[in-house]
Amino acid sequence: MLTRTDMMALTPVILVCATAITVMLGIAWRRQHAVTVLVSALGLNTALLSLFLFGELGTVRTPMLVFDSVTILGMGMILVSSLACATFSHAYLDGFPGAREEFYLLLLCAAAGGMVLTAADHLATLFFGLELLSMPLYGMLAYTFRDRNSLEAGIKYLVLSATATAFLLFGMALLYAQTGHLDIPGLVAGMSSGVGPWALAGVGLVLVGLCFKLSIIPFHLWTPDVYQGGPGPAVTFLATASKVAAFIVLLRIVEAIPAFHGAQAQTLLAALALLTMLAGNLLALLQANLKRLLGYSSIAHFGYLMVAIVVADKLAVETSGIYLITYLITTLGAFGVVTLLSSPYGGEDASALHYYRGLFWRRPYLAAVLTVAMLSLAGIPFTAGFIGKFYIIALGVEAQRWWLVAGIVVGSAIGLYYYLRVTITLYLMEPGMQRRDAPNDWGLRAGGLVVLLLAVLMILMGVYPSPVVHWMSLLSLAGS
Repeated sequence: MLTRTDMMALTPVILVCATAITVMLGIAWRRQHAVTVLVSALGLNTALLSLFLFGELGTVRTPMLVFDSVTILGMGMILVSSLACATFSHAYLDGFPGAREEFYLLLLCAAAGGMVLTAADHLATLFFGLELLSMPLYGMLAYTFRDRNSLEAGIKYLVLSATATAFLLFGMALLYAQTGHLDIPGLVAGMSSGVGPWALAGVGLVLVGLCFKLSIIPFHLWTPDVYQGGPGPAVTFLATASKVAAFIVLLRIVEAIPAFHGAQAQTLLAALALLTMLAGNLLALLQANLKRLLGYSSIAHFGYLMVAIVVADKLAVETSGIYLITYLITTLGAFGVVTLLSSPYGGEDASALHYYRGLFWRRPYLAAVLTVAMLSLAGIPFTAGFIGKFYIIALGVEAQRWWLVAGIVVGSAIGLYYYLRVTITLYLMEPGMQRRDAPNDWGLRAGGLVVLLLAVLMILMGVYPSPVVHWMSLLSLAGS
């Protein structure tokens, strides 16, 4: 039986689901794009407010979900990302010739799935949350299906995600065969006397499924193609909310399950982290497409975050929270600019780098936002990205993982080149080639205001990170 406290903890998820149902009923009654956006934004804001109101409940554990401080952080980031994506979608879909309202229904369903995933304390809810997050993304990525690249992105993500799900389910079956439990506390108890070969194989297959969602190398091949072909708002959600949810559940599993604490598992995780951060940056060097470049950049950043997975202690949880926040606001800002430049046009998004040449001379404030985002992704001081990178390096030094620290430094040096290449492109003189532009009143629209606010947050967190650092110091996983 659910108690009153359980229902209060579940309120944000219930509100997002209720908003999705309201949007669905509104579509059935009368299609109206502006009203659908307003209802979606209102529901997401209400869920975000309830999250903070009930955030003082402490750790609440239901039979299949756990609500602790990390869950609250994850849900908050997913709701913020969903709200930003809904805002970007309003302008992006304004001239779309097909049905527009269903996109927000898919977005709300995916947000609900991500929230369930961050709170998963049972393999059944982990699978349910992951699928509820992934399935709407198939439709979101292929939403502008008249564009061949968008349809291709949706199909590629569908096929490869289904393959990863098969690995995940097989791993869960092996864990159940070994321990007789599907809940995470039961799995921990079942492995307390030792980790058998079937449990080890199950853990490995679950790791493969989650590494696919995080684009950890060698499970990354889908990322650049999907980022390039998908519509801007859908790719923004995929790069932020989806990855935040998958990382939090991976951190929770690695922290809890003893099989990940052995020397061999630690070596494997460290090798994946090192390979991901270096290969992601090296592959980004070759890109002349901004969305593909940001795709490889996200691979590298989750390679850095894998250091927290390798260390997996209290400081790792705090570091993960700080880095995820910096990554979230920076990636939302970068993809927000891409979406604003793409929204007034039909066909594919403004993803080719030459579209951004001379942007400063046409839209100086928009160029400034993208500049700040690139500097933050590079980890330049006085930006949010520097704080996240500093904490990851400090975590590696504290754990004496010197190869990982060296990988972070080398990867950051490589990344500096292609981030600065994008920045310099914005200030070159305009060429006599095709260009893309934002509408004249972009700064007065909701999407424009959001990207300007994100730029301010990137600088503010880089200059004055103390409030966020203090908040993250309170983070703890249930049972740790």
